[in-house]
Amino acid sequence: MQPSHNIILYYCYTPIDNPEVFRELHYHYCLQQGLRGRIIIAKEGINGTLSGTPAACTKYMRDLKGDVRFASTHFKVAAHDQHAFEKLHIRVKPEIVHAGLPHIAPNTPKGQYVTPTELQRLQEDEAVVLLDVRSKYEHHIGHFKDAITLDIDNFRDFPGQVAQLAPYKERKVVTYCTGGIKCEKASAYLLEQGFKDVYQLHGGIIQYGLETDGKDFEGKCYVFDNRLTVDINRSNPSVVGQCYLCHAACDRTNLQCNRHVPICEGCSQELQGACSRPCQQTHAEALACSVGVTASAE
Repeated sequence: MQPSHNIILYYCYTPIDNPEVFRELHYHYCLQQGLRGRIIIAKEGINGTLSGTPAACTKYMRDLKGDVRFASTHFKVAAHDQHAFEKLHIRVKPEIVHAGLPHIAPNTPKGQYVTPTELQRLQEDEAVVLLDVRSKYEHHIGHFKDAITLDIDNFRDFPGQVAQLAPYKERKVVTYCTGGIKCEKASAYLLEQGFKDVYQLHGGIIQYGLETDGKDFEGKCYVFDNRLTVDINRSNPSVVGQCYLCHAACDRTNLQCNRHVPICEGCSQELQGACSRPCQQTHAEALACSVGVTASAE
């Protein structure tokens, strides 16, 4: 049966003079199209993930790119059998991805783009360093083979981790993330900090999965909608995650609790979707672990 919905992931760094006004207009437009999801708007641009019917998503993409400010927007599109979000949330924030680096603007020198096909060739070069700039709860579920990962809870922690990457300053570094947006600032910050040869995966892991067979991406890719994870590797798939409770191999991410950690089917059934006994007891009616992860558009 033909999937009834699409999911679109996108961002665009572009000046928005009146983000609050733009937010109101954009919110009502999305409601009219029956779209759901999360969009962040800032003076520096827009970052969103939306779900809707194929017709609604196609119209949204066409209309957004019809605005000269967003003409260069690159969309990642996936088919799905239902809405991937419960509601529509559009918020105005200081940055479209929270990095604590507002001085890095769209025109700041940044890492050169590499395509998914180019990345597959680069992965064969032992001199190339793949750097995962996502949070640890993301790369625990899946990451590129032999990639450098960081012990960070949020992308805003990234600048504080760059000092430990000093041994790679003279190497060719390729950054990657879910959809590409974090790499725009991460690669620019690496160049600012003296790294010499910096690149970024254009379109991120999602585009890599769309354009290639996903070779050497181990595990699954964490996404910021109700799917929680998606398959990327159709060539040599593997499981890298471990159940948060029993430590068995697991790439199943828990949806019912805000702490989005891998939990196997058996442990999830035993705890009724909670991540621990205290979580199960405290939130028996509505699971919402207080130490959970707050998801954004990416």
